Amino acid sequence: MSEIPIYIAGMGVVSALGCGVAETLQALRDGRCGLGPLGVFATAAEAGLPVGQVAMGDDPDAALPRTHRLAGLAADQALSADPRPVDAIVLGTTTGGILVTEALLEKGAADPDAYRYHGLGTVAETLARRWGCRGPLITISTACSSGAAAIALALALLRRGMARRVLAGGADSLCRLTYFGFKSLQLVDSRGARPLDQSRRGMSVAEGAGMLLLTREAPAAGAVRLLGAGLSCDAHHATAPHPEGQGALAAMQAALADAGLAAADIDYISLHGTGTLDNDLAEARAVVSLFGERPPPLSSIKGATGHSLAASGAIEAVAAALAVTHGLAPANTGLVQVDPQLGLNPLTAPLQTPVAAVLSNSFGFGGNNAALVVGFGSARATGAPGPRPPLTIAGSACVTGAGHTQATWDAFSNGQDCMGCLADATLCQGLPPRTIRRLKRLPKLALALADQACQALPAQGMPAAVSLGTAWGALSETHDFLQRLFETRQQFPSPTDFVGSVHNAPAGQIAMHLGARGANLTTSGGDASFEQALLAADLLAADPDRPILLLGVDEAHPLLSPLLDGSVRLSPLADGGGALLLRRGGPSGPNISLMAYGFDSGPRAVHHLIERLGGSQAVRRAYGAILAGIPAAHGETACRDLATFTAACGFDGPVIDYRRYIGQFGAAPAVAAVLALRMVQVGSVPAGPAGGGQCPLNGKGVLLLGLGPHLSAVRIAQS
Repeated sequence: MSEIPIYIAGMGVVSALGCGVAETLQALRDGRCGLGPLGVFATAAEAGLPVGQVAMGDDPDAALPRTHRLAGLAADQALSADPRPVDAIVLGTTTGGILVTEALLEKGAADPDAYRYHGLGTVAETLARRWGCRGPLITISTACSSGAAAIALALALLRRGMARRVLAGGADSLCRLTYFGFKSLQLVDSRGARPLDQSRRGMSVAEGAGMLLLTREAPAAGAVRLLGAGLSCDAHHATAPHPEGQGALAAMQAALADAGLAAADIDYISLHGTGTLDNDLAEARAVVSLFGERPPPLSSIKGATGHSLAASGAIEAVAAALAVTHGLAPANTGLVQVDPQLGLNPLTAPLQTPVAAVLSNSFGFGGNNAALVVGFGSARATGAPGPRPPLTIAGSACVTGAGHTQATWDAFSNGQDCMGCLADATLCQGLPPRTIRRLKRLPKLALALADQACQALPAQGMPAAVSLGTAWGALSETHDFLQRLFETRQQFPSPTDFVGSVHNAPAGQIAMHLGARGANLTTSGGDASFEQALLAADLLAADPDRPILLLGVDEAHPLLSPLLDGSVRLSPLADGGGALLLRRGGPSGPNISLMAYGFDSGPRAVHHLIERLGGSQAVRRAYGAILAGIPAAHGETACRDLATFTAACGFDGPVIDYRRYIGQFGAAPAVAAVLALRMVQVGSVPAGPAGGGQCPLNGKGVLLLGLGPHLSAVRIAQS
């Protein structure tokens, strides 16, 4: 529990219920249902399934993909009263620009520029450009809990004093991937979602966006606060929840503890309540376990809004704040007769009642659970957070085209490139055949890295949490799902490929493999995905006895990689990744620190970065070598910024463009981190990349510089 109050200073929301807080509030008061026919794209001849579609109207940003536009609408509302640039943006999304990508792939479009908004991270980047944010951007993709998880991470950023104003939330659009994907799993109700109803048959796919302006600055008296958050992972199944709701229960308990509240302090529970048989039952069991047989008023609003995936938790956070402000507990729209197996008594009509605290649940594929507590709270004394021990590195692994860790190090040490794609047979050595039997490239890479990074640990020392960065997610599953969808005229899409296509599927596989039931986060911010995952790990890691596994991993796909990634088009096809097992404090040894990270570039940004590092003299004293990440698509800008940095610091040690050896895939910085760790451990930079003889570090650390649109600095050094 933190004593630093975090306020909700602005809100924005767009969903099938309407656009804006006022329309949403009135729709909830009226108990209105927003589900209707699909109009965003065409379906086959049979009647379409009801969806939660947003009425967009005229939009000056029509050139942007639908997810970006939805996010922009909600962000504009949240920042309308205070349009100053925010210090950071934390956004949950699962679709990004996929709706546009689907149409392009179906007609065989080969112009890479047409795919420029595909990446999940481009949604936050678009908001940052629109609102002048030059600080950290974090894109969270944990399936249907993404929006709530993003808000939880924003809360941690603010409490740690790393920002004063953060825009946080979630956005997703309707698309073929999710519409036909959930249909292929037989998880969609043809009559529309009826959460908690005895006759429920599934969810209704939807779209929307919810945004919160979170701040440490106290606004007007009586402002609603974000009181707490809890994250967990079932580590049970790729799609199905734990049948007893163990992960859901853990997330709710963690959120209450974080808020400093007891279950009896909650006045209303905003259920995840998708309308699927297993999810509703598992959540009900978790609620009864925590609150007993007479919980406070509760409901799910997904019978009204539909399930907007990454946006749902953020939209429901807005609804929670409205519940507190207006004393309104929304109805469980669509409910006719409650399922007696649930042991709950959901609201069948809106209830006007005093609400001081709301518990809001969000759960997703991979067993990713998030719970938020929103309420008035009590004023507590503020204070700056104290210093924390560093993140020490207890294990590491990497994979490149050259092989696993030692083979990659040997090639790099000799100045040889490590590009290419390691054969599956070599990659998966030591992994249980049953575990990888139905997996494709990205989850195999992730599991191989996790297994090697943790191989020296006893069973009781396994990581409790996972933070994984991936620029592009599971390209093979995404491509194969869409290809089969097109070839069969929407009749026979692959449910297996859909399940594997979500960005957080590899992290979920790792959690099941290692039994990691703590927070499970996946970040996707292009070339800065690993740095975003490191920032998330730093915010989450607290207990030295509960290590966290940090990874960066990306796969090469012969069709999609060159279309989506401008740097890959300019380089041989390559993939791989790196993993670091981290502890907060613990025995002395090598440690890793994210010294600076922001969405900025150019001379002014470089000089600001040097200031963050303590000045030019501090840079020369602390670092014996620089590993610079120069994305080929941004080569001119990156090289210019690197030259500015080294000249301003008077740095005369080795400066190595590591992508020249590793390749241009998004997760290359994770491999560079493992190579930097090895340099620190041996005390020198090997002769090959140093461009001459072996260069001793003389006790100094190695600086990883991330260049391009995102400027970052990561320090790896001995304690």
